[in-house]
Amino acid sequence: MLTILGKSPSINVRKVLWTCAEIGIPFQQEEFGAGAQAVNTPQFMALNPNALVPVIQDEDFVLWESNTICRYLANKHGRHDLLPIDPRARAQVEQWMDWQATELNNAWRYAFMALVKKSPAHTDLQAINSSIDNWNRHMAIFETQLQKTGAYATGADFSLADIVLGLSTHRWLSMSMARPALPAVSAYYEKLSLRRAFMQYGRNGLP
Repeated sequence: MLTILGKSPSINVRKVLWTCAEIGIPFQQEEFGAGAQAVNTPQFMALNPNALVPVIQDEDFVLWESNTICRYLANKHGRHDLLPIDPRARAQVEQWMDWQATELNNAWRYAFMALVKKSPAHTDLQAINSSIDNWNRHMAIFETQLQKTGAYATGADFSLADIVLGLSTHRWLSMSMARPALPAVSAYYEKLSLRRAFMQYGRNGLP
């Protein structure tokens, strides 16, 4: 059986949990991270030298990096609706997944650490406001994309891009901060909320 190592509140762990739920993959989860089993031990770092979650163990195969794990699971189980075979359609899904990981995540990190995690290392008000502004700017980019598609991140059909971006959208809407009205993003959020797996692992009370 697939084993997922990672603490349930982690947004990156929740990507993998949601993907498993969409595909119908049975799994067992072991809690690792803050307040659970430590990730900075030699045993865990032998699995992921970055000491980060999630990590999966699929029999004798070990994999880390949440978006890569989601792609692996969709590929393994033949879910080409989530990750298309056609090179152009697949590239679009992966483009928005990578944008979420590299651009969008970097935009919100400081504000999230300050406002939610209450990190003592993230108290600079100017940096917090800059992070919020940058986060809102990136969500406006996503708004434009959703206006073009009229539905999901890359078109009319739900894909892996919507798993990673759906969680990011939930986090953005959960924050106590000023944000612009983005009607396509709001409609997208409600569309995702019709999916049981999103309600379980996305819109579940955690930011």
